[in-house]
Amino acid sequence: MDFTLLRNIISRYCMGEEIWLDSRTVYIGHKEPPPGAEDYIPQRYPDNRIVSSKYTSWNFIPKNLFEQFRRIANFYFLAIFLVQLIIDTPTSPVTSGLPLFFVITVTAIKQGYEDWLRHKADCSINECPVDVVQQGKVVRTQSHKLRVGDIVMVREDETFPCDLILLSSSRHDGTCYVTTASLDGESSHKTYYAVQDTVAFRTEREVDSLHATIECEQPQPDLYKFVGRINIYKDKEEPLSRPLGAENLLLRGATLKNTQHIYAVAVYTGMETKMALNYQSKSQKRSAVEKSMNAFLVVYLCILISKAVINTVLKYAWQWSPDRDEPWYNHRTENERQRHVVIRAFTDFLAFMVLFNYIIPVSMYVTVEMQKFLGSYFITWDEEMFDEELGEGALVNTSDLNEELGQVEYVFTDKTGTLTENNMEFIECCVDGNVYIPHAICNGQILSAASSIDMIDSSPGGYRREHEDLFFRALCLCHTVQVKEEETVDGIKRGIHQGRPTSFYISSSPDEVALVEGMKRLGYTYLRLKDNYMEILNKDDEIERFELLHVLNFDSVRRRMSVIVRSSSGECLLFCKGADSSIFPRVVSGKVEQVKARVEQNAVEGLRTLCVAYRRLSESEYQEACRHLNEAKLALQDREQRLAQAYDIIEKDFVLLGATAVEDRLQEKAADTIESLHKAGMKVWVLTGDKMETAAATCYASKLFRRSTQILELTKKRTEEQSLHDVLFELSRTVLRQRSISGLSVDCLDFGLIIDGATLSAILKSKQEGAGSGNYREIFLEIGRNCSAVLCCRMAPLQKAQIVKLIKASKEHPITLAIGDGANDVSMILEAHVGIGIMGKEGRQAARNSDYAIPKFKHLKKMLLVHGHYYYIRIAELVQYFFYKNVCFIFPQFLYQFFCGFSQQPLYDTAYLTLYNISFTSLPILLYSLFEQHITTERLKRDPSLYKDIAKNSLLRWPVFIYWTCLGVFDAGIFFFGAYFLFDNTTFTSNGQMFGNWTFGTLVFTVLVFTVTLKLALDTHHWTWINHFVIWGSLLFYVIFSLLWGGIIWPFLNYQRMYYVFMQMLSSGPAWLSIILLITVGLLPDVIKKVLCRAMCPTATERAQKVRTARALEGCVAPGTAEGGGGGTHSTLIGPDAENPSQACVAEVTPLSPGQSYKGTSTDSSHLHLGAPEALLLRGSDPLPQKLLVHLAEGGGADLCSLSPFVLRLSGAGFAFCAPGPETSV
Repeated sequence: MDFTLLRNIISRYCMGEEIWLDSRTVYIGHKEPPPGAEDYIPQRYPDNRIVSSKYTSWNFIPKNLFEQFRRIANFYFLAIFLVQLIIDTPTSPVTSGLPLFFVITVTAIKQGYEDWLRHKADCSINECPVDVVQQGKVVRTQSHKLRVGDIVMVREDETFPCDLILLSSSRHDGTCYVTTASLDGESSHKTYYAVQDTVAFRTEREVDSLHATIECEQPQPDLYKFVGRINIYKDKEEPLSRPLGAENLLLRGATLKNTQHIYAVAVYTGMETKMALNYQSKSQKRSAVEKSMNAFLVVYLCILISKAVINTVLKYAWQWSPDRDEPWYNHRTENERQRHVVIRAFTDFLAFMVLFNYIIPVSMYVTVEMQKFLGSYFITWDEEMFDEELGEGALVNTSDLNEELGQVEYVFTDKTGTLTENNMEFIECCVDGNVYIPHAICNGQILSAASSIDMIDSSPGGYRREHEDLFFRALCLCHTVQVKEEETVDGIKRGIHQGRPTSFYISSSPDEVALVEGMKRLGYTYLRLKDNYMEILNKDDEIERFELLHVLNFDSVRRRMSVIVRSSSGECLLFCKGADSSIFPRVVSGKVEQVKARVEQNAVEGLRTLCVAYRRLSESEYQEACRHLNEAKLALQDREQRLAQAYDIIEKDFVLLGATAVEDRLQEKAADTIESLHKAGMKVWVLTGDKMETAAATCYASKLFRRSTQILELTKKRTEEQSLHDVLFELSRTVLRQRSISGLSVDCLDFGLIIDGATLSAILKSKQEGAGSGNYREIFLEIGRNCSAVLCCRMAPLQKAQIVKLIKASKEHPITLAIGDGANDVSMILEAHVGIGIMGKEGRQAARNSDYAIPKFKHLKKMLLVHGHYYYIRIAELVQYFFYKNVCFIFPQFLYQFFCGFSQQPLYDTAYLTLYNISFTSLPILLYSLFEQHITTERLKRDPSLYKDIAKNSLLRWPVFIYWTCLGVFDAGIFFFGAYFLFDNTTFTSNGQMFGNWTFGTLVFTVLVFTVTLKLALDTHHWTWINHFVIWGSLLFYVIFSLLWGGIIWPFLNYQRMYYVFMQMLSSGPAWLSIILLITVGLLPDVIKKVLCRAMCPTATERAQKVRTARALEGCVAPGTAEGGGGGTHSTLIGPDAENPSQACVAEVTPLSPGQSYKGTSTDSSHLHLGAPEALLLRGSDPLPQKLLVHLAEGGGADLCSLSPFVLRLSGAGFAFCAPGPETSV
């Protein structure tokens, strides 16, 4: 008996599908195959549910707690809390348990809320309505209920709910048009085909009667690859088998266009769809600041353990003599005497750990969480990042990475829809060297101003007129454009001319639409394709009909496309358009040099160029061409290679007609944003699924590549000519040789690298195959690091993530940022340290899965250069300040043990221990970390190089950390020993009473609170009423609390040790003197250090602060306001770069004295003077021309060349003055 069937069923249903097959069988409509055809084995597939969230209702608590206790501080405080519960310790368990519970709860609520938003977004997708054909009727159901094998009906402008095989469409030829903007970033229309044997099934009943199965490969992430076949059963005949390829597969997320409806069968659902397989799994992202915090906590934990060990050892050394071990006033119990000395020592060690545990700042995590959560609203509230067209502003999906925005070193950006608007504009065409320039045509939309033709020469001769007509006809015929008659598409009115709807064009390539529209403006209008005849309207308003014989489709290897048509006179013509490198070698006649010169000029300007040529075919040549094409198309093996050979034979002996220039319009300020990112020290890589030529043109237009950039190609075409090994080493030698010759740094080398997806796969694959192929990854990374810009084209979504991961894992471990607008960008957005989604035209998948979402690419500039800068500065100061103030807090407690016999006696009262980090010192640093602006917003945007001052986590490096720690130890020593030596053996009250230990501790604590608070006040650059209220309010609150705490006998306390202590201390004159003296001495070293550093080796930020402070003191700019604004006063920019405010220096300003002589030129100092005695004050309200004339007449050094309130130039010195008003000449 054969148990194979039973074994297969048990394997599938009971063993969780452990054995994966190489292919799957899909039963269309869930119909069993006819008897005897094959075994029917129902297969289990996932439903169509999409999950982008991280938690579920049942795993949220354990998973979130696990992630939170991975933090060293959280785990440490949990251990301390358990120790306090188990043994007798100097402090209450509440002091550790309550803050820990608060931190865990706040963090869990924040992360739970963010994940709830993802759940909500998933539900909106999973509950979308879908039409399914069941029993000959269309039934509406929800998307998540779809199963593999269901027949789905999709209508125009609807999105495909899963991966589908096209069965039939409303079009008679079985084709449909699709936009894949959310998949590969291209919003152009692509054509997909149904198998000819299923085209006739056009109604619900007919489709439901289809009896067929599909055999295809198991799910895999390659968007451009699909292998399968469909078996169609008709009666008892043998099944018809037809091949299926990528042209038959409709991918989830794509949108149906220009087709009323289609019928298709689901083959991949849910998380098995190609788009879902390209998603990266969500992981907890941790910022560089958080990693530094964890490292610092390890150091402080070691310090804490060292303190506890030292005190434990010294305690037993101190108690070695019996009179100290058991003094008369503190006898041990019998139980204590019987305990082993090791157990007693370990218990004492734990007690010291608890006593000193405040050196680890648990409240820092509470403050950091609150700062991140509250600070994220500044991005949301930023009006400059609000887009009126979308009606939306920036969104923050994850506030854990705010400070990471200030540490970005690599920016990975998508192209289409991110850098560009995906709107093509026809610029010009060149026929035999003569240029024709119509008015603007934008992606199929005729602008109202375009009503006439502007030609350089509108009266061509006979020969030239013939070539002109051929050129325009070629562009009207050599394309795959479809004509749509309706008035609207995508909800946007298009094709409106003079108030009435007209036809407009759609195509798989927006370039083709722009070219056809351009020809329409030049007098030749493509009308339609009907019954295999293409109709055009020439400029004499005559309709010409051409029979379309063959289309030689475009491919990235040939880089051209051709059509063979027959004119009404019976003449066969082959029209070809393509890249200049693929057309010029095949040209035998025409004005090649003139056209080539124009093409090169347009390429330099960043325009996308195509060359146009033609060839007349005799009947015999046409028949020969047909034979080659038919043989290639009928081949079952190596079909692509045979077609390429046939195309190569046919496309030759061309006559060059001319060239075209099309612009892919960049987003507003995209080039300026990229330039600013470069100046800020970031490297920008463009990762796109687009063709190399298209992407390269965009890179030139966006100033990623410049005219002087030397392009290095690492593409499939080149690796076919040379081995990958040779190409990599050749490029590496080129880059390193140039670097050694020039002697410049890596950033100054002007190389640009272009790599495609196929070559990247080979590089990544070589690593997997072992070291025998060479370490190609390291060579590629070395080349990329030495290039000023990198373009990665023809990238699959997963390859984009692999590129980001490759850079992240390099030896420098740089901070990466990925930005995109489509679902094809989700993988790299999730992989990068910071992911930013653009709320564009390609759906919201990227925005939903990103850490931050912005309306336009231009908003990235402010997000990084301003918000990122502020966030990092604020949180770096917050972290260092918390460690500093806790060292100041606990180190006196450590010193106090040397004076109390290591008895674990606290120096401070319990109330002070509990409230120090919660009330007395928490609010000032929180408000500082929310509002501090050490440099104005305008200055940060104007001078991107300031971003370099905070790069590579510069404010949280070990030298800075050690400085803050040493400063805390110094201040703590001043507090303790200053109080100790000043009051040793001295009476302080009027009745001769000595200060006790609680008075001494209160004195130290008072100096401590005032010093650390005033230290923060000295570090504050941007004062608001909130800062004043919180800083001075915190000090006032401490005084009031201490007066109440020690001035009232509280009935709920078992002890009253602090009664009247604070007031007794304040009643002493020497106590007041010592408090003021110790605070001054504690603050002095940090002030001296800052003054010396700013004077001797200031950073760019400190120089900018110095300029701002000088101007504020002189009254030109009020502190906290934008530079150059307010009060009608205009600043004077002085220096050779005065016209570039980001580089200019600002003159010191003093009143102009009558009869004062000004001589001299600019100096190299940060404050440049017009003359030695005084500087020239220029205000908007002053009579500027008269003042300057007086200045020059009295011997001012420069000759007056021109005088304009807009720009004033003085020759020889490079001075400039900017102000509004009309130009005045002298």
